[in-house]
Amino acid sequence: MRATMTAALSAGLLAACASSPPVAVSAQPISVVAAGSLREVLTQIARDHEVRTGQKLALSFAASGLLRERIEKGEAAQVFASADMGHPQRLADAGGWSTPRVFARNQLCALTQANINATPERLLDVLLDPSVRVGTSTPKADPSGDYAWALFRKADAVRPGSYAALDRKALQLTGGPTSPKAPAGRGTYAWVMDQGQADVFLTYCTNAVASQREVPRLNIVAVPSALQVGADYGLTVRRGAHPAAFAFADALTAPGAQAVFARHGFGTP
Repeated sequence: MRATMTAALSAGLLAACASSPPVAVSAQPISVVAAGSLREVLTQIARDHEVRTGQKLALSFAASGLLRERIEKGEAAQVFASADMGHPQRLADAGGWSTPRVFARNQLCALTQANINATPERLLDVLLDPSVRVGTSTPKADPSGDYAWALFRKADAVRPGSYAALDRKALQLTGGPTSPKAPAGRGTYAWVMDQGQADVFLTYCTNAVASQREVPRLNIVAVPSALQVGADYGLTVRRGAHPAAFAFADALTAPGAQAVFARHGFGTP
């Protein structure tokens, strides 16, 4: 009986392997463009994928809105991993790109200087304090900026007048086409805060954790539920791309890659 079961299992495994042939490797690297907040985690996942499959990947990182504009202007990217669903959906609506799917999630946190006395309960008071400089990324160019403005709208529901005050005072320091770039080897948000350009910076929690590792004196303050904004990360592939591009996109939602996302603080799809 045991021998029969073993033979049956072996036959089943062989049949499964036969029904799922390996994807052919492209002679050219697969071009992947991705949100800047994915730099660390996607670099690791891509390295693992290259070792496992032999497929080379060419990664490029920038604000999602700027990447979408680059694609619209003719950049030959094959995979687009955005920090929102809107930019990949716009490409899909125009034709030529697959329907976007969520592959990771994120949230906003407040990254603060050491001298800022902020708690989740006091965060709105701190943001509205006229003496506190509030930094954000650039709306429309970078979803992180769009999420910050969504937080401002939520703040207005909690305390009327907050949106106008925050919209007026927020400093759009990163993510725009003319935003200063951090020096090589420096994280954007760690560098901005290390330079003292803002007292509080609203960014993804994953960015905040990476910034604190780089500049330990910085503090991370959780955004209270009444103000919290969730970030859905969208993935799309150019129609007609090499099968290896679709294979890499599929790999991002597989358990191995999702475990790497989780270790870097991202939520599951």
